[in-house]
Amino acid sequence: MKKTAKLLTFAVALFAGFGGTAQAEGFKIGADAVTSYVWRGIELGDSPAIQPALSYTFAGSGIIVGAWGSYAVIDNTKDIAGNKYRYKEVDLYATVPVGPFSLTATDYFVPAGDNNKSFDFSGDGPNVVELSVGYAQDNLSLLAAINVAGNDTSLGYKNAKYFEAGYKFYNKDGYSAKGVVGLGNEDYYGAAKGDNIALVNTGISVSKDRYTASYVYNPNTEVSHLVFMASF
Repeated sequence: MKKTAKLLTFAVALFAGFGGTAQAEGFKIGADAVTSYVWRGIELGDSPAIQPALSYTFAGSGIIVGAWGSYAVIDNTKDIAGNKYRYKEVDLYATVPVGPFSLTATDYFVPAGDNNKSFDFSGDGPNVVELSVGYAQDNLSLLAAINVAGNDTSLGYKNAKYFEAGYKFYNKDGYSAKGVVGLGNEDYYGAAKGDNIALVNTGISVSKDRYTASYVYNPNTEVSHLVFMASF
């Protein structure tokens, strides 16, 4: 239920809706190929992945509705019983721009095990609903998010929260670079069992044309990732 290596520019893909970034009206399609799927400091799927995206922007209002997915190339994720399966995620979202702010509702759908119903928001279902607000002004971007429904509470995470700040500090010769710092509940985004807010996501992302390389380090899990992404 997590979003793309693009996390360092605020991540997410759907995440394009966050931060108040303008998008031309009408339909937009695309896809990313990533060496691994890293979201908010954690790796999901332990495999290269293909991440398609589809969105529609309404004229005048700038409201965006869309879908984003991630499909692992290799069956390398283990369930509770230790069986390997191929990680899959399909997210639906709606973003409403309000000046430099963006209000977004996201349904993260991650089928696993026997329950694969797309719109099952029960405590043991495969969906989590998140509400977030993003802010973008010049080179600064901010994000605050909270899980409000779905299986989040049944797993004991108690409405997990995440906060992120990003700053683009370089833009020259076709290259741009951005640094990111993210805080979140350590039992959801980190390795600890407590629900304290901890530093879980730090890194730098460098982009040129349709390519992005990101170094991500999660201080809570003490694990780092180097991700390469090509966008189409």
